[in-house]
Parts: sequence; structure tokens; C-alpha cells
Amino acid sequence: MATLALKYWLAGRQIRHVANARGEVPQAFSERISLSAHQRAADYTIARVRLGMTELALGSAMVLGFTLLGGLQWLHQHLIQGLPDSPMIRQLLLLTLVAVISSLVDLPLAWYRQFRLEQRFGFNRMTLGLWLADLIKGVLLSALLGLPLAAAVLWLMNSTGANWWLWTWLLWIGFNLFVLVVYPTVIAPWFNKFEPLPEGDLRERVKALLARSGFQASGLFVMDGSRRSAHGNAYFTGLGRSKRIVFFDTLIQRLEPSEIEAVLAHELGHFKRRHVLKRIISSFSISLAGLWLLGVLAQQPWFYQGLGVTADRDHQALALLLFFLALPSFTFALQPLMSLVSRSHEFEADAFAAAQTDAGHLVSALVKLYQDNAATLTPDPLHSAFYDSHPPAAQRVARLEQIAAQSATT
Repeated sequence: MATLALKYWLAGRQIRHVANARGEVPQAFSERISLSAHQRAADYTIARVRLGMTELALGSAMVLGFTLLGGLQWLHQHLIQGLPDSPMIRQLLLLTLVAVISSLVDLPLAWYRQFRLEQRFGFNRMTLGLWLADLIKGVLLSALLGLPLAAAVLWLMNSTGANWWLWTWLLWIGFNLFVLVVYPTVIAPWFNKFEPLPEGDLRERVKALLARSGFQASGLFVMDGSRRSAHGNAYFTGLGRSKRIVFFDTLIQRLEPSEIEAVLAHELGHFKRRHVLKRIISSFSISLAGLWLLGVLAQQPWFYQGLGVTADRDHQALALLLFFLALPSFTFALQPLMSLVSRSHEFEADAFAAAQTDAGHLVSALVKLYQDNAATLTPDPLHSAFYDSHPPAAQRVARLEQIAAQSATT
């Protein structure tokens, strides 16, 4: 309850802060962004936070229903009755049923987000048919990847003794590395079309940037992001030789080649400053600690009883479900630290981009992206400290302009 109250308090602060600053464009952006664009971003931010509050209430009610109100216990008992005497089948069915129920509960709000909120602010370009197709593909992909992984984890929990969590961690590492390798060429094309970046000024700029940065990629691609959204982006994907650079077509349509080059230089900065490697190591370290903790808790009767479950048999699936349902409430306090590290990485990547390209081009690109994506220029500082992986717009632009000024005097 304390975590829920904190999240609502932070959401309320964000709404009030953004609403109070709605009437005037911040001075740093007064010559770059119009008042109407600033107000649109404020309205979009407030609408998203309010929807997030509804999602938070629904998610909390679902967790409460599964745990203290006996939902998992009821599902566990009724699944066992009349099913084959196979612990693996029963546990996989329990995991699947909880996932299906959770998805069905989330589905109306997901539809509302896409076809009401995003539509209202001019971002949605999806048809209902495409949305449903993505949904079906997502379910199939989750089943193809998730069910074998879940079966392997349950087998390890049941067969490898007290150190099952260590073997599961090694499996988790292998699974994630496998997904990173196959995602660009196998998974991503399920959902989007990727075309080679056409010859021209942009491609030449990108190739020159890669050459002087010492970065190798297996290809430069344009993704049909405009089929789903008006938001623009660029990203790296893959691992090792499978690394690709992908530009949303909306980004190419909106930014100048020099600005796209600067955005790409920022993304390259994450690789050159080893942020990606650090994040992978951090993620694996956290997962190791979490699995160790689960290994301890899974042997404690109070862990089940305190969350509304009586574990008799087939308890491995129950342990997994209870742990991952309860974990977010206890780890939210660490969110500001994670956000702080992420924001420091963004500053470092910006500095790298400013060294490789023109800092002014990155500033102009960011301003366009802030405007096009309706990103608020006036977030609540405390809300931002918890949630924002990127620095606030004013801080980021001010840092880049400072770098540009220093470069001009040397």
C-alpha cells in the first residue's frame, strides 16, 4: 500500500506541475517551440499520467485478487482437479492461465491508449486490424518463447536441488543472448518491414560517422514505423555481428540528414561508452540476486501463507507467480537510482555525439523530437527523478549548448 500511495502522490505532483506550467513556454525554448505545441505536450502528458493512474489501480487490484483475496489459491486447486497427474502440465497451465487473465484485464486499457488517447493527439496510425494482428503475433511469440523457457525453469527448480536458482540464472543469460541475436532477423520482421537505407546524403553521412567512430554494423535499415504511430525514433538492435542500425521512416521524414547523423552519434555513444554492456551486466546481476532471493523464499511456508496461498504440491509455479507479483512493490524504491544512472548515460552519449558531430544539430533534432512526440518541457522534478530515463529537456539542451560554446572558444 505504501508503494501504491507513493506512485499516486508522484502522479498527482506531475499533473499539477505540468498543468501549472502549461500557460508559458520555458524561456530556453521560447524561440523554438510555439505555445500551442507546448500546451499540446502538457495535455498529452497529463492524459498519459491519468491513464497510468487507472492502469495502476487496475494492476494493483489484480495483484490483490491473485494473492490476498485467494485468486491463485482457487486457480491452483481447481486446475489440479480433473487434470492428468503431471506436475509439469499443471504448472504450465497455471502460469498460462494467470498470463491470459492478466492480458485480458489489460486489453481494454491498451485499446483505449491506442485508439483514444494516441488518436486524440494525432499519433495513432494503426487500424484495428493491424492492432489485432500485432496482438495475435505477440501471443504466438510469447507462447513459442515463453512456454519452453517456463518448462525448463520448472524442471530446474524441481530437479537440481537447492542451487536451482544458479542453473536458472545461467539459462536466463543464454535465453536473453539468444533473443538478442535472433531479434533483428527473425522476430522484428514479424511486425515491421525493413528496407535498406537508400543511397544519398544521409547514407554517406552515416557511413562516415561509423568509420570515424570505429563502429561496425551488419546493415542500415529504414522501418515502417509510420504504419503504427507518428512518433519517430532510431535504435540499434542485435548483438555481435548481427547488430543493425534502424531508422523509423517518420524520423527520416522529419529531420535533416545532419540532425539524423547527430541522433545516431548519440546512440553510438552508448556503445562507445559501454553503456549497453554495463546495462546487460547490471540486468544479469539483478536477475541473479532476484533468483537467489526466490530460492530462499520458495522454501519458506510464510512466503506462501502471507500472500494468500497454501502450497502443497506443484509449488514451483506458485513460487514464481507470487514472487513476480509481489516484487515490484518492494523494488520501486530503487527506481530513482536506476533512473539516475540512465540519465548520466544519456549525458555521456550526448557529449560523445557533440564530439563526433555538431552539438547544434543534436539540439535542433531534440527540439523537433520533443515537439513531434509531445514530450513535456516542464516535468515535475521528483516525478522525473523516479521515472525518467532521459534528462529533462531544459537540462539536456543547456548541457549541449554549453559544450558547443566551449568548442567555439577553443
